[in-house]
Amino acid sequence: MKQVLIINGHPDKQSFNYALSEAYIKGANKVNVTLTQINITDLDFNPNLAFGYRKRTELESDLIDAIDKIKKADHIVWIFPIWWYGYPALMKGFIDRIFLPEITFQPIEGKPLPEKLLKGKSARLIITADTPKWYDFLIMKRPAINQFKKGTLQFCGVNPVKVTYIAPIKNSSLNFREKWLKKITVLGGTLK
Repeated sequence: MKQVLIINGHPDKQSFNYALSEAYIKGANKVNVTLTQINITDLDFNPNLAFGYRKRTELESDLIDAIDKIKKADHIVWIFPIWWYGYPALMKGFIDRIFLPEITFQPIEGKPLPEKLLKGKSARLIITADTPKWYDFLIMKRPAINQFKKGTLQFCGVNPVKVTYIAPIKNSSLNFREKWLKKITVLGGTLK
């Protein structure tokens, strides 16, 4: 049975991102999978990688549990907003603290690229933003997507990584949001 993990990076549980999580879960519940979920805002951890990679910071129990869920997952769905062309600080801290050597990648002496420890996993990024997709792509060159998709997930072996970009959210109509919730429910049912 396929293991699907949904990670929500929005710090506000009243956000549209949580409705998107529920929509994906609704669709995924129609197929034969095991679903687990991480809401980063519920975790108790210090988001600061205090010593960089020089010295390992003790992992809190919530981070140990999150690492276990990531390692067990076949498909990981990340749901988060783009703010200032990046993702929320709490999500960045979560990534900094768990995407570590010997956990998600292994440096190889004398080689520029590491061994990828998350091979065999796929991912879907469901991103909300106020910036229109064309502007993020043409003018800004997709900084958050490139950083997370290529610089984190694919760097550690997760592939393919597909992206759903939902924008603009600010001042969006109820009809706009309902259409997207239906699309995400369908996406969940296809596990893509």
